Amino acid sequence: MMASNAILRLRRASVRSRSTGAAVLVVALAMALGAGVLLLLLQRALITTVSDAADGRAADVAGQVAEEGVDVLGIDLAMSTRASQIVQVLDNTGRIVAASSARAETTPLTHLRPAVGTVERAEVGEMPLLDDDHDYLIVARGVEYGGQTYTVVVASSVETQRSTVATVAEYLAIGFPVLLFVVGAAGWMLAGRALRPVERIRTRVQGIESSDLTERVPVPQTDDEIARLAATMNEMLDRLQAGQATQRRFVADASHELRSPLATLTAGLEVIEPSARGQAWQDLYRSMRGEAERMRRLIENLLLLAKADDAALPMHRHEVDLDDLVDAEVLRLREGNIRLKVLADVRPVRIHGDPLRLSQLVRNLVENATFAAHSAVRLSTFQRDGQAILMVEDDGDGIPEEDRLRVFERFVRLDASRARSSGGSGLGLSIVQEIVKAHNGTVTLAAAATGGTTATVVLPLPSTAA
Repeated sequence: MMASNAILRLRRASVRSRSTGAAVLVVALAMALGAGVLLLLLQRALITTVSDAADGRAADVAGQVAEEGVDVLGIDLAMSTRASQIVQVLDNTGRIVAASSARAETTPLTHLRPAVGTVERAEVGEMPLLDDDHDYLIVARGVEYGGQTYTVVVASSVETQRSTVATVAEYLAIGFPVLLFVVGAAGWMLAGRALRPVERIRTRVQGIESSDLTERVPVPQTDDEIARLAATMNEMLDRLQAGQATQRRFVADASHELRSPLATLTAGLEVIEPSARGQAWQDLYRSMRGEAERMRRLIENLLLLAKADDAALPMHRHEVDLDDLVDAEVLRLREGNIRLKVLADVRPVRIHGDPLRLSQLVRNLVENATFAAHSAVRLSTFQRDGQAILMVEDDGDGIPEEDRLRVFERFVRLDASRARSSGGSGLGLSIVQEIVKAHNGTVTLAAAATGGTTATVVLPLPSTAA
């Protein structure tokens, strides 16, 4: 239960606290591992030094015994043996024949009896005969003199070496908490300094109101993650501001567009009663019918774009002959428009899509072309590189290159041919773009060879449709 509470508190802790805790934990683990390895290597090095010294001393004494015997050995041992070592020379019966200290003249230091020329080792914790309980390292070497075997025993105290290791461990134990405190304090300050720009970003974003999206968060003068976060936040605010501006402009334009037909209908209603009969009534009736139809189409277009903004246009997809839709539009133009010459180069193209939406796409492109054209429009369909191509061309004045993307925005008109008096609302190309997007295609405007504009729609064929 306590462990789970600790984990829960850690999860609820701030980024600064978690970062500091993680740094202290990592450093503590690294220090503990490093200290353990250090003490182990230090102890091994010190013990190895003692063992090497004992081996050398045993070899010296054995060499002396092999050359001179043991008669004069006792005096030499007492004079040449260091205080941390005890040397005994035993005969083959285990009797002490020479010793470096009076304390070692009564009892053998070990039961080791190596053969001539060999060495054996042992460690002992207590030696009562030496009146202490220090740890000792025993080295025994066999040697022969005058046909008799002797054993040279060297006992070296390792208490000093182990005391050194213990002292180092104590210093480390004292230094660890101090070092961890320093690491924690440094980590806390560095984390706070690193997160200070994030807090400034948070404070600034918190203060930005939806009514004013012109403010931006400060971008640190560093090329790191926080600077990129601030830049991304500003890009998001740019998009929100652009979206808000588009929405406000859309509402204003829609209100303006609806005001005109409503004003016409209102004025008509004011004069309808005095003119209930006669030619005035007929003229008023046609005017009101036209304005009502214009308002109906505008509202339908607005609802269509609202659906596209909310999610996506509802599609009822199945196989559609795009060339049939274009042929029908060509026939409608030729029958109802005596001003323009209608040219067609329609080849069979079958795609997968919504026939109603595709028919609306063709109609909107054709209406824009007829409004702009001087004498002729041209419609064509064909296949190229596994894609269906629809092209609608006019011989009008054309669209400037810098406006060819802007005309797809809502309520955008560039010239008098797209004025409100002609019935256009500035939503036709916006609807075309949404329909094309719903069919995973693209629509572009380019200059035509005739001087006008060519609208090109590219749609995937059924075998490549997503």
